[in-house]
Amino acid sequence: MDDLSAAEKKALKARAHNLNPILQLGEKGLTDAVVAEIDRALAAHELIKVRAAPLNRDEREVALASICERTNAHPVQHIGKMLIVYRQKPPAEAPKTPRTRRPRGAKSGWSDRKEARKPAPRRKSAGQKRPQRRRPRA
Repeated sequence: MDDLSAAEKKALKARAHNLNPILQLGEKGLTDAVVAEIDRALAAHELIKVRAAPLNRDEREVALASICERTNAHPVQHIGKMLIVYRQKPPAEAPKTPRTRRPRGAKSGWSDRKEARKPAPRRKSAGQKRPQRRRPRA
């Protein structure tokens, strides 16, 4: 399952450099629960680091191959006690109902709502006087 090109691996290594390990293998090694957790992490993040401290070098190689086989992922790098694994997320499904667009030139209805929000003009009561205009000085 090692069908990543050299350029893809290089880009993935660069992305993984700043990542912290998501999972740490314990004394029991690679159990079904650990593989299930790795699978969930790959579904959420695509690219993960796994720390395999208690295993020796050969066991880490076997663990990396087993993780990749069981989760359908790609090994990116095994450096020291870190295993870097990648599995591309499936493409997102298109929305079931297509979004409709307003025809060009059609009003959005905003001006109607804006007019509706204006307060009604005040009526003058019978006792109120109109303010007199001042005449301009000549």
